[in-house]
Amino acid sequence: MSLVHMKDLLNHAYAHGYAVGAFDVVSLEFVEGVMAAAERSRAPVILSLAESQLEHYAFELLMSGVEAAARRSSVPVALHLDRGANLEAAVRAIRLGCNGVMVDASQSTFSDNLAHTKTVVEMAHACGVPVEGDLGYIPDATDINAQGHPATLPYTTVAEAKGFVERTGVDFLEVSIGAEQICPNSKAKLDIQRLRSINRALGIPLAIHCRVRIDDDQFRRLIVHGVAKINYFTALAEAANAAIRAQARSAPGAGYLDLVQGVGAAISAEAERCMRVWGAAGRAAEVLACCRPWAPVEHLIIHNVIGISEKEVTAMMIEGQQTLSTIPGVRSVITGKAMREHAQYRYCWQVRFAAPEVIDSYHRHPDYAAFTNRRFRPVADREISIDYAMESL
Repeated sequence: MSLVHMKDLLNHAYAHGYAVGAFDVVSLEFVEGVMAAAERSRAPVILSLAESQLEHYAFELLMSGVEAAARRSSVPVALHLDRGANLEAAVRAIRLGCNGVMVDASQSTFSDNLAHTKTVVEMAHACGVPVEGDLGYIPDATDINAQGHPATLPYTTVAEAKGFVERTGVDFLEVSIGAEQICPNSKAKLDIQRLRSINRALGIPLAIHCRVRIDDDQFRRLIVHGVAKINYFTALAEAANAAIRAQARSAPGAGYLDLVQGVGAAISAEAERCMRVWGAAGRAAEVLACCRPWAPVEHLIIHNVIGISEKEVTAMMIEGQQTLSTIPGVRSVITGKAMREHAQYRYCWQVRFAAPEVIDSYHRHPDYAAFTNRRFRPVADREISIDYAMESL
């Protein structure tokens, strides 16, 4: 199992002068292609799911495949929510297995962005999950003028970046310096001096959203000046599109499976090229040696009851599942009854936490206190509880 703490992963990249690719995945072909590239190049990697792309896939279903791929990997992997819309999206992503989240309020006012991000940081940190803030600006097609040129878009300022990080407590910051512009037919114009100044002022891993053609030398300059996370999707999608078009030309009557046959290999080749250019290749062993493994915690309770009927016990357990499963950092709540009627302990609860930090935040949460004080403690008898880390052989 090679899921690792995302903060440890990016701090290592920042300290050692390389960048980790955060590749947005939209299907299993993307997941398999990116992971094959990471395994071949022995590179740490971040698998991202972007909320802005949810119309194209079911988040919960794809997240199951992403987490499975990460857990069977031999290279360090982190799982990230990219461009989360709000607090609820971040809570959901952590419940489904993400160990890094990004809240995207960059197109709001600075004060609103700060307030929304701070709320997410407080929740996520209580779950042991780092947060990427955003002071960048991601354009869309409406930002291209009639001549096909990008509009002039706001760049991140040093003063705003410094104030934002200090007041929100974000762990990483995505900045706008030109890599996010839409320039279909021209090389990116990057404001490296601005990036240098932001890096000196903050001293934390920086991220960019790569939407333009950036050559290898430009990537290296970005990394030298603090970029440790590169959010990357456009070029992967273009590689997939090219593979499908090539297959369609060579076999006009091809069916779906034949058309997508080369997609995974095309994505994998582009991802591996990036990993090598960005300096992540060959880093897997040293990253695994210094990063904390990311593993869920099980909170197990066994007990008997006094003073209520079997029907009332069932109702209490259903209410508990519904209430406790909404607490941030809780991944699942399972209840059960002993198969033998005269067992020493009759009932059990298995609550899975995203990380050890959730143990404390869960017990402090008002919904937990309200349920246990009103419904559970008055009837629980001979209660035994234990928290244990999940390990896989």
